[in-house]
Amino acid sequence: METGMLTVPLAQKPLEEVCEFAESVSIKALEIPAEPGGAHIDTARLDKKRAQAIRQTVERHSLYISALACYTPHLTDPAGYEKARDQILSAVDAAAQLGVGVVCTLAGYPAPGTTPLDTIRKVLPEAFAPVLARAKEKNIRIAVENWPRTCLRGLDTFELLFDAIPAEHFGLNYDPSHLVRQECDWLAPISMFRDRIFHVHAKDVLIDRARRARVGILGEGWWRYVLPGFGEIRWGELISHLRQNGYDGVLSIEHEDEYQLVEEGFARAAWHLEQFC
Repeated sequence: METGMLTVPLAQKPLEEVCEFAESVSIKALEIPAEPGGAHIDTARLDKKRAQAIRQTVERHSLYISALACYTPHLTDPAGYEKARDQILSAVDAAAQLGVGVVCTLAGYPAPGTTPLDTIRKVLPEAFAPVLARAKEKNIRIAVENWPRTCLRGLDTFELLFDAIPAEHFGLNYDPSHLVRQECDWLAPISMFRDRIFHVHAKDVLIDRARRARVGILGEGWWRYVLPGFGEIRWGELISHLRQNGYDGVLSIEHEDEYQLVEEGFARAAWHLEQFC
């Protein structure tokens, strides 16, 4: 198992500089957004020559791309469906060109006028059908992040999702932090969905229990996202469970910690995770 990072906070820097930084802090893999007009991977302009240049830049620093990211939540919205579908399809095509095996995306918001559970049952199978067909053709796996603002929330929704979409190349970009703040079991999914975990986000949650006791779980300001090593998750335990259940992929650091500088935060998180990897 190795550390990686989602490069979004470094999008303003050239890819070469991002790779230099990753190499300097012993990060091994990059999760790079791929979308039309993207800073590092512009799917509207990606051709064989550009794909080769990207691969060479990454490999020159002894890195690899763990996944391409296309986090659009609009696949379940009739008004935004076609654009979202085409964005994910272009990311799948880019992954094939770059030799990357995973595209990370989202399951979509609850569809207008319906519930999260009915969205999973009735909307998602059809919405994902063209994406999964293209991904199967290109030998790419699709990994949806369990972000609770989408219809993928508790463990019951994970089960429902894979009953609705049983395709073997459809799985999770597993982010335990989202389960922590929902007070769900963040270790159980590792064994329950061991064959569906294609990628893992390394992000944590800091909980202010005194404030939560005052404002309640529906109140605000009692939790925030932090980097690994600064929150609730016992990363050694989580990594051991991942290993035990056959995961030997990347822990991709997702930096959403507003109280940490970008480079320093990535470095601290990488050093914390490295002791367990």
